Amino acid sequence: MDGSLVFFDNYSPVGDIVVIAVSVVMAVLILASYVKKTRSFVIFLSMIFVLFVSSLSNIFYHYLYFDYVNVNNHIIYGLRFLFHASLYANLFLYIVYIAEVQQLEKIKKYILFGLGIAGYVIITVVDILGSKFGFGFRIGEYGAVKGAAMEGFNIFMVGYIFFCSIIMYMMIRYKDRLYGQVMSGFYGTMAVSFFVIAIQGRFDQTSFTTATFLFPLIAMMYLLHSNPYDVKIGSVNVNALEDQVSYNYSRGREFILMSLYMKDFDEEGKKFPETMNKTFRRFAGKYFRGAVLFQISNGHVMLIADKRRNPDFENKVNMILNEFFEEYAKYRYDYKIVMGHSLEEISRRNEYISFIKHIHGFMKENDVHFIDYDDINTFNQEKYILDQLGDIYRRRDLDDSRVAVYCQPVYNMETNKYDTAEALMRLNLPQIGMVLPEQFIHLAEDNQYIHVLSLIILKKTCTEIRKLIVDGYEVNRISVNISVLELRDDNFCDDINKIIKDSGIPEDKIAIEITESQNENDFIIMKAKVNELKEQGIKFYLDDFGTGYSNLERIMEVPFDIIKFDRSLVVASGENEKSEKMVGNLAHMFRDLNYSVLYEGVENDLDEKRCIDMSAVYLQGYKYSRPIPIEQLTEFFEKKVG
Repeated sequence: MDGSLVFFDNYSPVGDIVVIAVSVVMAVLILASYVKKTRSFVIFLSMIFVLFVSSLSNIFYHYLYFDYVNVNNHIIYGLRFLFHASLYANLFLYIVYIAEVQQLEKIKKYILFGLGIAGYVIITVVDILGSKFGFGFRIGEYGAVKGAAMEGFNIFMVGYIFFCSIIMYMMIRYKDRLYGQVMSGFYGTMAVSFFVIAIQGRFDQTSFTTATFLFPLIAMMYLLHSNPYDVKIGSVNVNALEDQVSYNYSRGREFILMSLYMKDFDEEGKKFPETMNKTFRRFAGKYFRGAVLFQISNGHVMLIADKRRNPDFENKVNMILNEFFEEYAKYRYDYKIVMGHSLEEISRRNEYISFIKHIHGFMKENDVHFIDYDDINTFNQEKYILDQLGDIYRRRDLDDSRVAVYCQPVYNMETNKYDTAEALMRLNLPQIGMVLPEQFIHLAEDNQYIHVLSLIILKKTCTEIRKLIVDGYEVNRISVNISVLELRDDNFCDDINKIIKDSGIPEDKIAIEITESQNENDFIIMKAKVNELKEQGIKFYLDDFGTGYSNLERIMEVPFDIIKFDRSLVVASGENEKSEKMVGNLAHMFRDLNYSVLYEGVENDLDEKRCIDMSAVYLQGYKYSRPIPIEQLTEFFEKKVG
């Protein structure tokens, strides 16, 4: 057929050919890219398919009509009906799609779907009856009108207006269910569609009817289903990981995962260098079929591959590790690698990110960990602890029985007796019993629960100090550990003061242990809060001196009372004479500046003698006592004489 064909309704196949071409291009892009396989995406694919069908049927309907003499007119009627029915189906699917992304309640969905289905059935039946009884589209069969197309009543436009009315109602009535910019995109594409339909009607054209249905699909793909690859590394973003896990789990598919964490790059503004990007691109595309690389954070990537498509995965894992170790030998960036199979429990809960972060917590740098079922047990325990911490935080009960106070007595060299102690936090949880600080402090800090825990410890410590004083025991002070993160709370000082005042004990019976902060803003806050509480008579310890970062100039700016030398300095001082002299000179300097020196981690007689020779005022460690319930301090503290 040549290009000079003129159809009865001024139709040109150009619009439908464009729709078919764009539909194919969209399908190719979907196959080539990573798209989240949600229910709304399945509806979106269905809309592309029915639009593809409508374009094909429209083209064939018009060309077969042109060759009417040689074609059974029932075929023409059938193709025309298929064209209209598929367009109606597209509009109905649009209703279903919007209801899905707006997350409408079931009852609202049922009403809208019921209305749409009823309208679909009525309109398609009327369309068929219109051709059969002559009030709709028909082909003349007798005399001068034989073979002529007669439109009659425009049933399609009624259906179009009906479905578009429902769609517009949903988009306006529930517009707050979606982000405003997304809604603006839908409004804009629909406005263009309506405009093209109106222009066509003005010029008695029908060529671009199907194309107007394509515009919203383009909006859907761009606004809601695009998840572009990072072209440098070949990864998709973290949001796609949950979808991939859900998709595999719903279909019973096992997968292999490899996680790489590099702390040097896991900071805001940091990126992997190009040498690493090349390595990642090679790993993602070279070794596993159908693998997808996800970027969890700036310094954390995870590779997932279908286990069935990679039966030789063990060999490939070894090849990747060997190649990675070669790269590591060149650049020496610290890493943590976690790898293994998908686990049913973690897949069901879709918790691989938090699961792997949990594993990172107990891994050493430059180590490879293969996932096993023991990891699930420790992860579940950590989740339980976190849930309990959250409940403690929400209740804010300062007498919560789940928070226990232990103490380690401290020997006072000036009085030659135990009259001070350090309060230590424990959790006593119903399902797992006693939990040590290293198992929960980091969770409390990461989730902003730590301040409530500290207030509970402070309240219970103050209560016990009051009991000791009332019972006649000599109590110099008991110290409580405070996280630097707590100082950021504007109410920190008020909270501390209120608990001490309400307990009725003198302020100097409480001391606060705090670790030096490397962060400039935190240091400024710390200095201000320490000064404010010092005015109330509260003592302050600098905890963990000698570990990590210690800035003597900064220490001098904060009015600490006691410098607490870490166990590592006690150990170092026993290694050789030079180390002992360095530690001793530091302690002597602090003593001359009117600081008291406390050595922690004293475990034997040699440690004790060395610390005494190094200007010790206070001694703490297993030589004297392990941590004990605070109620047992009566076994160490002495009663006042007389």
